[in-house]
Amino acid sequence: MVVGPGTVSDQAPVAPDPAEGPVPGKAIEGRSLGRIAWTRLKRDRVAMAGGAVVIFLILVAIFAPVIVGAFGAPPNQFHQNLIDTSTLAPKGGTGISGDHLFGVEPQNGRDIFSRVVYGARISLLIAFLATLLSVSIGATLGVIAGYFGGWVDSLISRAMDVFLAFPLLVFSIALAGVIPDTAFGLSGDSLRIGLLIFIIGFFSWPYIGRIVRGQTLSLREREFIDAARSLGARGPYVIFKEMLPNLVAPILIYATLLIPTNILFEAALSFLGVGIRPPTASWGGMLSDASRFYTIWHFMFFPGMAIFITVLAFNLFGDGLRDALDPKGRR
Repeated sequence: MVVGPGTVSDQAPVAPDPAEGPVPGKAIEGRSLGRIAWTRLKRDRVAMAGGAVVIFLILVAIFAPVIVGAFGAPPNQFHQNLIDTSTLAPKGGTGISGDHLFGVEPQNGRDIFSRVVYGARISLLIAFLATLLSVSIGATLGVIAGYFGGWVDSLISRAMDVFLAFPLLVFSIALAGVIPDTAFGLSGDSLRIGLLIFIIGFFSWPYIGRIVRGQTLSLREREFIDAARSLGARGPYVIFKEMLPNLVAPILIYATLLIPTNILFEAALSFLGVGIRPPTASWGGMLSDASRFYTIWHFMFFPGMAIFITVLAFNLFGDGLRDALDPKGRR
């Protein structure tokens, strides 16, 4: 079939004239891996809800004095006028009122709301700093063991095995019990908080160390690592410039999931009486005190719910973050 000279088929495409400027249209914008992960995370409503609760708890811990000043009473102030002297229970059963939102403690009448709020400071501070310590030690030793291999890997791996076999709870109780009230230039709550951070963080590093070591063994055989070596890059450069950026995701995920574990461990130590000393408020210490008044439900309910909600929020956010950073691992 002959096509007429006026049709579109016999006309060659005309290139745009550079003098006329760029062709109008929508520019194609590249997205970084972080932005892609953030897009995936935003789609996970459960993880975002957990993250919102985590942010809320952090703000509560930071602004505890302001919150208690507006909605509660000082955490260590007694209110004996609210206690029934015959039963040592709060008058009315719980003592819940507009001035005491969660009621008051039996026997002494301290405000439970303010003690729960101040307890968030202790639990989150210890959990975050202990996680930072264990992640720093574990990530450093894990990447060194995985990259250099040989006797270095064997030495660090055996150290991990020793720490993993250590009875951490028993050792924590023994160590926290023998430390005097003044040591290392610290005393009081500062000493107890520093001691708990050291015990929880220092003896938890092998878990993340094994994860980082396994990831490093896999990365060590990748082409971009061989390329860096062939160009003359030394070990420290390869570790910090090539490997660590690719290990950020698993380290961040594990750290997010380790925080609630440390919260529970701190609460357990306080419950057993070797954590934060009274009268400083801590969730585990409140549960320990409430065990003597198990018939008064609100005394145990509110600190227990605080621990439950905090741990659940961190776990939900950590699971969502893992799916966002590693979509292949999603079930």
